[in-house]
Amino acid sequence: MARKHYIAGNWKMNTSKAEAVKLAQDLVASLKGLPNKYMVGVPFVYLDAVAQVLKGSNILLGAQDMAATGNGAHTGEVSAEMLKDIGVQSVILGHSERRHEIGESDELINKKVRRALEQGLEVVLCIGELLSEREAGNAEAVCNFQLDADLSGVTAEQMKNVVIAYEPVWAIGTGKTATPEDAEAIHKSVRAHIAKLYGNEVAEQTIIQYGGSMKASNAKELLAQPDIDGGLIGGASLKADTFTPICEL
Repeated sequence: MARKHYIAGNWKMNTSKAEAVKLAQDLVASLKGLPNKYMVGVPFVYLDAVAQVLKGSNILLGAQDMAATGNGAHTGEVSAEMLKDIGVQSVILGHSERRHEIGESDELINKKVRRALEQGLEVVLCIGELLSEREAGNAEAVCNFQLDADLSGVTAEQMKNVVIAYEPVWAIGTGKTATPEDAEAIHKSVRAHIAKLYGNEVAEQTIIQYGGSMKASNAKELLAQPDIDGGLIGGASLKADTFTPICEL
């Protein structure tokens, strides 16, 4: 089975409601009829408004995080049930900004991953190393550790709903990008590790995105690599005219 390219936009903590709706409208128009898979990760407060725009389009509605528990006494949290209620289909978990700014542990990320999958949401699981870890020669080991910890208890059947996003932390929002060869080396290693955990068939079906300052100018070369199946796009996803050209590749 050939893997489809999957391009996702992570809007992070950006846009106003009007801007979010307009961006979604522009993307629905510009991505209509394109053959790959697309998603936008929208701030919680604008998910409902964007859901109305995306309805019936070829773009999935994604959330940027979710709670590790169901509904209850969890002030400020947003549950999988709430997300599904307004039409969310996919959720980004384990993003480096949540790991390193908020201090999320692999144990917590694993709880979120399992909860999302139990509730029928697609998971985009982010993994990746810090610059110090790469310079110490530990990039692959760090990614493998995160895969082991974050996918603990996830079945081979559930892996159909898991997308891995490799994001070298040193290349996020910095303008630095891993060379296509560097990125491919980690993607290949990640696929080999998934094969070790779940077998070759699951590994061959798993989509592995690259997330680290991908933009139209470098996307073609990155996406040409055999194990890079798409992108988790940050800054370039905030305008239709910078996101669409990546999607068209």
